[in-house]
Amino acid sequence: MVGSVGEGRRMPWFQPGRIAAVLFLTLSVLAPSCGFKALAAESVVDALGRTVVPGPATRILTLGSDVTEIVHALGAGERIIAVDRGSKHPPDVTEKPNVGYRRQLSVEGLAGLRPDLILAAEDSGPPEAMEVLKSLAIPIVLVPQDNTPQGIERKITLIAASLGLEDKGKAVSTEVLAAFQTASDLSAKIPPERRKKVVFFHGLMKLSAAGAGTSADAIIRYAGGLNPMDVVQGYKPASEEKLVEMAPDVILMMSDGKGGPTPEQVFANRALAATPAAANKALVVLDGAYMIGFGPRTSDAIRDLAKALYPDPVSVD
Repeated sequence: MVGSVGEGRRMPWFQPGRIAAVLFLTLSVLAPSCGFKALAAESVVDALGRTVVPGPATRILTLGSDVTEIVHALGAGERIIAVDRGSKHPPDVTEKPNVGYRRQLSVEGLAGLRPDLILAAEDSGPPEAMEVLKSLAIPIVLVPQDNTPQGIERKITLIAASLGLEDKGKAVSTEVLAAFQTASDLSAKIPPERRKKVVFFHGLMKLSAAGAGTSADAIIRYAGGLNPMDVVQGYKPASEEKLVEMAPDVILMMSDGKGGPTPEQVFANRALAATPAAANKALVVLDGAYMIGFGPRTSDAIRDLAKALYPDPVSVD
């Protein structure tokens, strides 16, 4: 089980009344040089089809664990000045200023850090904050959310172009895609009759389970599992009756960073206690960013989950 690291400092919530001040601050500040030559592409097309001029890209703010990990894989980690709460790898990023949850951003907090480029996961928010950020002088490149190996390649290619590291991007993409293919090929060898039904929950309070179109669903499938929740899109509540009907063999959850959740905690839940997973205390816990980030480490997460589901080394090695 991979534990989580502390969240660090959070920035304040988005405050519409301060937009004018933020605009003034942003337009009047020239980002200081960090010793990097301005080699970024003249322009890139981001996840929303927007043409963005990245500029020098010497003071980068990254929003999204996959985005942060890709910047480091490209050898540009020293350019990062701040990260979001979910970015915890490599470990030294936890020492950087933390702007909080990427879907609850503060425009003032981000602008006050004086980045000269923001690389943000496509689902960053709230929408009001993103609209303001897109209108500022700070370039913001939105990175696509795509739970496929081709999606990872798109992310790497876009970020590498934004940083002027196209050649390094090609090398990283080749390495990452090869590792992904190897991991998925191994789990593909698991015969249909041995495939286990796996349900992923964010937490125990509301039992919101991952359906089709989620990164958790994709990881389960790539690791050789079956997701009985794939009949619905996105995250949906799973009732006790529904869980009995789905009869999951394994419960998959994210680490809480405190050594849990434990099988005792999970299967004390009345709804989960009635599942086949409870009979065998079958719980797999992985770090959230590692498991559902779809970045450079995704192939390792697939392999780890597959080995946890199918410990027989003949099946997954």
